[in-house]
Amino acid sequence: MEVIKVVLTSLLSVAALFVIAKVMGHKQLAQLDFFDYISGITIGSIAAELATELEEPTKPLIALVIYGVVSVVLSLLTHKLPRARKFINGSPTILMNDGKLYRKNMKKAKLDLSEFMVLCREQGYFDINDIQTAIFEHNGQLSVLPVSARRPATPEDMALKPKAAHINTEVIMDGRILEDNLRRMGLDVRWLEKQLKEQGYDSAREIFLGICDNDKKLSLFSVN
Repeated sequence: MEVIKVVLTSLLSVAALFVIAKVMGHKQLAQLDFFDYISGITIGSIAAELATELEEPTKPLIALVIYGVVSVVLSLLTHKLPRARKFINGSPTILMNDGKLYRKNMKKAKLDLSEFMVLCREQGYFDINDIQTAIFEHNGQLSVLPVSARRPATPEDMALKPKAAHINTEVIMDGRILEDNLRRMGLDVRWLEKQLKEQGYDSAREIFLGICDNDKKLSLFSVN
């Protein structure tokens, strides 16, 4: 009987956590602000407690719902009210501009010089002379504007007009033909089989991944 209760409370915990996660929305860990981060840890902790609470599972369930609701309400406030967003999430801080490092702003962001240098290297800047402006975002990420003279050249700089890029479409995955994707591109299985033969393959089962670009060029990666 005890085992059945544990199974039921565990399933209830998983279901509640799944629903709350869906309502709160998905964010990558790097996008979480401080409140989102501690809320996530707390919600996970309460869910774990709910899974093993056999006497009164409603208590942790209520706490779980309250944390979820508060997180959703705060998220709505930050979207609707700019002042609330600044108060809850904080605001971006300029750490460097025009060759000048701002010590006060670094202290405000709780960063020292070595941590700042690490963040610069993570962005690919090993020489801070290549940086025009560095901004510490509220989610802990560093945004960098490079010095104009040292940024990579673009087609526009060279007066070139490249064709617009398009996302490639998967037409074969793990040996399976994705017919819906083929139809969206105006193609069919017969066209795909012909392309396979031309590239020396007898069947889609020999292909690990097949992608097709906007010009109907098929790239195949065989199973190794």
